[in-house]
Amino acid sequence: MKRTETLLIGLAIVVVAYLTLIPLVMLLYGSFNSSPPGVPGRFTWDNYAGLFRGSQMIVAFKNSVIFSIGTSLVAFVGGVCLAWMTERTNMPLKKAIYASVLAPLIVPGLLTTIGWIMLFSRRAGLLNLIATQYLGFERPIEIYNMVGMIWILGSDQIPLAFLLLTAAFRSMDPALEEAAIIAGTGIVRTTFQVTFRILSPAILAVWIISFVRAIENFEVPALIGIPAGILVFATEVYLATHKVPTDFGLASTFAVVYLAITAVGIFIYLRATAVSERFTTVTGKGYRPAAFDLGAWRYPLSLLTLVLAFIIFILPVLSVLWSSFLPFYMAPSQEALASLTLDNYRRLAHLPLIHRAFWNSFFLGISSSTLVMLLTAFMAWIVVRTQWPGKGLLDFLAFSPIAVPGLVLGIAILWLYLTLPVPIYGTIWILLIAYVIKYLPYGMRACSSSMHQIQKELEEASEMSGASWAYTFVRVILPLLVPGFVAGWIYVITHSFRELSTSIMLYRSGTEVLSVVIFELWDAGQYPELSALGMTLVVILVAISLLARWIGTKFAVQQL
Repeated sequence: MKRTETLLIGLAIVVVAYLTLIPLVMLLYGSFNSSPPGVPGRFTWDNYAGLFRGSQMIVAFKNSVIFSIGTSLVAFVGGVCLAWMTERTNMPLKKAIYASVLAPLIVPGLLTTIGWIMLFSRRAGLLNLIATQYLGFERPIEIYNMVGMIWILGSDQIPLAFLLLTAAFRSMDPALEEAAIIAGTGIVRTTFQVTFRILSPAILAVWIISFVRAIENFEVPALIGIPAGILVFATEVYLATHKVPTDFGLASTFAVVYLAITAVGIFIYLRATAVSERFTTVTGKGYRPAAFDLGAWRYPLSLLTLVLAFIIFILPVLSVLWSSFLPFYMAPSQEALASLTLDNYRRLAHLPLIHRAFWNSFFLGISSSTLVMLLTAFMAWIVVRTQWPGKGLLDFLAFSPIAVPGLVLGIAILWLYLTLPVPIYGTIWILLIAYVIKYLPYGMRACSSSMHQIQKELEEASEMSGASWAYTFVRVILPLLVPGFVAGWIYVITHSFRELSTSIMLYRSGTEVLSVVIFELWDAGQYPELSALGMTLVVILVAISLLARWIGTKFAVQQL
């Protein structure tokens, strides 16, 4: 290995270790420190003793576990039912069901949560009006409780579970199912005793990833749990850093326990996916997945699924869209139709805060996605192409932020940059560093997958022609990585616009992003303005997704 390459590999290790390890070390240090960041203190166990001595920790743990188990159960049941019906039955209107389920994936979870709150408003919520006036409910349905939290996040995670399970159903050889049917086993028994057993690794992986995402979630516990007095780890960390004076010791201690739980969940998820080869049914023999005949129930089930998909996935977004055209939230009526206005959107155009948030979001989205993909392109080359003995460690470090909840990452970075003499606290640069750390795993997976598809002979031909490593990397490797590079870039920029949990910990006046402004508008009770801003954000995300589709089509055509 040439000296230049060795130096670059060493630099990559230092950069990735600094980005991923040092903040967590500082977080652990803070949990044992008697003073806030930047102030000399002493080593102490008091933070842990105080946390475990009282009931605060036990209550947060209990609420977090109940919330996460319930959420993952709703997501799993909804996802597996939808995936089975669309992939294993002859139900019609499948394209419409796909569109209804997957379209809301682009909508930030913050807006979906707000949409459900509007629908279940005690006085003007559409679903509560239907429940009390037409369905015979004596009182409005209350959503500010644990059941409401579980339903909102669980239904929001159904599309992801559906997407993952659909791929598993499609790739499964149906020969065993067909054998069971021929032997006289019914559809229901075949599904439970054959199909679900074969797909058990995929099913377990979906359940675990839903559980971990629920543990990490901040939006639903903040908007529903805090008003209801139901505190989980995420809201305990948030509240500890927003009380006066800020209790950094308690926040750091909560964050360490919080991180340990999510890390265990990710470890179990990786173990579950690692054993999936034992359940492989896809071979070199061609096959066509069997479709169970639903008989006379085909169309009724299809229509019922479409109606439920509309209520669960589309209606919350429509309620936010409806609210964006009203001076205050009202259920659909003649009076509401007469009050429709564009004033909320006009006000957005004249607010300096909104202009600043748009600029910050675009700057962070473009900068973080570009930096992440450039850094991970180089790291993917090291992991895939070189024989360097430490490449496994590099891959692990790049993937490790996936186990760090956004709030934990935020407080870890606070400890780091309030302690080190690096003057970026309160600036846009601290958010940029946080975004780069948070999205490293996704960029690494996109670039590694593409790097595996590139034949090494092209690099060797360039080197044999006398080209330097840097020239070969820029002129040969990067152009060949473009499909994966662009896919990762689009993923990062799209999710950076939606990011809230880390941003809410690190922003200060002048560094607000769109998701933070929406959250602050909600906190201030300015619902029409936040609805208008939220729908503007959705339009931006849709435009980015359409751009990604167009770019993907162009590259697909070029490759053909």
